[in-house]
Amino acid sequence: MSLQKINQQKPLVHCITNYVVANFTANGLLAVGASPVMADAQEEVMEMASKANSVLLNIGTLNEQTISSMRLSGQSANKHQVPVVFDPVGAGATAYRTKTTLDLLQQIQMQLIRCNVGELAAIAGVEWVSKGVDSGHGAMDVKQTAMYIAQKYRCFVIVTGEKDVLTDGVQVCEIAGGHEKITKMTGTGCLLSAICAALLASSTEPLTDLEQVLIEYKKISEWAFGAIGTMQENVLNYLELVAEGSI
Repeated sequence: MSLQKINQQKPLVHCITNYVVANFTANGLLAVGASPVMADAQEEVMEMASKANSVLLNIGTLNEQTISSMRLSGQSANKHQVPVVFDPVGAGATAYRTKTTLDLLQQIQMQLIRCNVGELAAIAGVEWVSKGVDSGHGAMDVKQTAMYIAQKYRCFVIVTGEKDVLTDGVQVCEIAGGHEKITKMTGTGCLLSAICAALLASSTEPLTDLEQVLIEYKKISEWAFGAIGTMQENVLNYLELVAEGSI
């Protein structure tokens, strides 16, 4: 079980994420046994990234200071061989968001891009109708496009949706399941990105373990079904139970 690997290794995950999801992300990482640190000051991010076991960069709430901190953290992580996970929240919604996404992909070697279909389309330059930070709609071969982006940026790509797609540019996995109501909760995708960062710090078989964590996360979304407020608590509770091997 991939979540159990995180609980065994207890990695330090340096998160530069958006203020909408910071608390939920931190609690979710704690639930699986990881240690989150939510540092984003330019004065310390390079040092923090060098000491971390993995780094998460999430562009949900953008500003120039945060972008600069992400660049410094990511480049420090690259220098110290610390894996970086990139969550390009809302890429395609505005020109600024898309440019920031593409700039960071050029400036930092990511180990994983975790996105939705609309964000993948923006990265690939595919015509798409965005709906804020949601997926939007359009026509695209998701598997082929994900493989292309994985090859272009030399990283894993996860595209979450009704069926998740995971690829290293050569192999492709599809993961079905989950409950659609999980999409009504703010931060579940962002938390998944953070958990993937914790996993990459704990795994010697990243493709296999990433597939397993997607399967586990789908199951947790099914088990957690209920009223929105209850679901958020349930997600955290089930993350802890799975990570501890209790279920």
